[in-house]
Amino acid sequence: MKIATYNVNGVNGRLPVLLRWLAERQPDVVVLQELKAPQEKFPEVAIRDAGYDAIWHGQKSWNGVAMLSRVGAIHETRRGLPGDPDATQSRYIEAAVNGVLIGGLYLPNGNPRPGPKFEYKLAWFERLIEHAAGLLDSKLPVMLAGDFNVMPTDLDVYKPERWLDDALFAPEVRAAFARLIAQGWTDALRALHPDETIYTFWDYFRNAFARNAGLRIDHLLLSPALAKRLRAADVDRDVRSWEKTSDHAPVWIELADDAKPSRRRKA
Repeated sequence: MKIATYNVNGVNGRLPVLLRWLAERQPDVVVLQELKAPQEKFPEVAIRDAGYDAIWHGQKSWNGVAMLSRVGAIHETRRGLPGDPDATQSRYIEAAVNGVLIGGLYLPNGNPRPGPKFEYKLAWFERLIEHAAGLLDSKLPVMLAGDFNVMPTDLDVYKPERWLDDALFAPEVRAAFARLIAQGWTDALRALHPDETIYTFWDYFRNAFARNAGLRIDHLLLSPALAKRLRAADVDRDVRSWEKTSDHAPVWIELADDAKPSRRRKA
């Protein structure tokens, strides 16, 4: 099963790009972020015509998350994290699909730092960590996937010295991500590409994509039960070069049906 995460940066404005990618790469399950569309404006018909069922949690102009599947029904279990005092921000959706429980998330950016937006990011991260611990305790095959808005290490950011004051690279944020991983999650992309420079986001400015001045901020985290099934993980980097595309590229993994596959890297 191929599962992907993709920050589309506007699901309606980038719909041709999304549909092209779905047709060419045919992921089985996709979590989307930054829909930037209210609930009633999600392009459900176009998505279904492409062969995917969908659930979504929209918000006018900002945020918004969704989950698509072409391998069976999507059984929604939650939208929004427990204890979130600001239910107006659509940042989390959770569902069971084809035997896997998936939490799709769009973690707050947090800039400027310091300030209320940064404090909200840290508080949101704490709620995610608490909820994630419960998911692991369930012993189910679980995945957290989405735009985490954090570069975990220096390897995940072009010229890290330029990002020291940014909320995506702040020590508190990286420490929170490390605490999340320490619960027992596997960072799928790093598990199979431990020493490679891999980015998932390139700004529209300063010719960032051509210079490969990127960030790795989109992650797929696997519970122990799923980590045993990990076969491949990569970034569809070329999608970032398409016309009118998002500033993110899709990130995907392949899971074996059995629990003891031989791991391989994608060439």
